Amino acid sequence: MLDLLSWLYPWIKVGHIVSVISWMAAMFYLPRLFVYHAEAVETGSGTDKLFQTMEERLFKVIMTPAMMSTWLFGILLALTPGVVLWSSGWPWVKLIAVLLMSATHGWLGARIREFADGKNTRKGRTFRIVNEVPTVLMIIIVIMIIVRPF
Repeated sequence: MLDLLSWLYPWIKVGHIVSVISWMAAMFYLPRLFVYHAEAVETGSGTDKLFQTMEERLFKVIMTPAMMSTWLFGILLALTPGVVLWSSGWPWVKLIAVLLMSATHGWLGARIREFADGKNTRKGRTFRIVNEVPTVLMIIIVIMIIVRPF
């Protein structure tokens, strides 16, 4: 099995990178939709239903599958011999950042349900702030992978 992972390493890496790009694009876009939804849309209106549809489809059709494939390919990369030195500090910092990214993903999913139920109480400012979380986590993750500072 480990020989197969080594042989497939470049393809697994491609899958991981494409998955991460897709996940991050959705993670950047969904909070932006929430900003506009919270600030400019009347609950129960046709526009409200349109935003709910866009948010739900983004989450279910793009964001969640991209997160799952990111995790799958990431685990395969971590299992590939010679890719991760677990005695170093960087993979642990990266793992914590990815767990926080996944938690952010879950938090955004819960907000979809609130909008759908007409129970959103958050202002656009909250979603603007949350929109920065994936950016900060992505920067940390990329630094850990490329620079491997410790």
